[in-house]
Amino acid sequence: MAVTADTGDAQRGSQTLSRGIRILEVLAGAERNLSIDELAAALGVHRSIAYRLLRTLEEHTLVARDDAGRAGLGAGLAALASGIARDLQTAALPHLDAVANELGMTCLLAVLLDGDEAVTLVSAAPRRNMAVVSYRPGHRHPITRGAPGKAILIDLPASAWPTDAPAGLRAEIDASRARGYATSHDEVVPSLRSVAVPLSLPGQPPASIAVVHVSMPGPEDEVAARLTSAAAAITSAFGA
Repeated sequence: MAVTADTGDAQRGSQTLSRGIRILEVLAGAERNLSIDELAAALGVHRSIAYRLLRTLEEHTLVARDDAGRAGLGAGLAALASGIARDLQTAALPHLDAVANELGMTCLLAVLLDGDEAVTLVSAAPRRNMAVVSYRPGHRHPITRGAPGKAILIDLPASAWPTDAPAGLRAEIDASRARGYATSHDEVVPSLRSVAVPLSLPGQPPASIAVVHVSMPGPEDEVAARLTSAAAAITSAFGA
């Protein structure tokens, strides 16, 4: 097939857009700001290309750089994210905030993305805790790792699981399903513990609510019971 100038430009434009989106994904999954060289390596491109992409994202306030020149997600993303699942965020945030302040732990709502990842949609940090764990909206990880993802698996049939799910995961999820919650330690972020319960809402992707911290304030089953209560409140507030 002949490639005209127009189709060539379209392909290059599509590749540029794809790379820009990929930078945002890489930054969302990182636990710290990243250098241009690190971003270039993640994209598999020359640093000059990464720099041009970064500058464009900066101009739209989607990316911001610190004093050392390392890049992180910018404030402009908040304006875009505010329109995503607005009804669900509005229903969930007061209850996430209540859990966070009662337990002194960051509380979050994660949803299934692309069939194989859990992405944080909204989170709340406790107001009176000096050792706050930051778990930003947009953070994503495989649903086969970490309590938020595994709680989503509780409500998914095995046929809908990622094809690369570990062989031993089924027994773990069966046990989590029987007790009504999932747990994890050191699986997504080093040293962090998490407890999560499923959240199923009509018209919404499979979801979970979770708390994360370096330690649990009490027995995991008691933490899970508080999350289950919050999940019921969110379901009611959502009108389900």
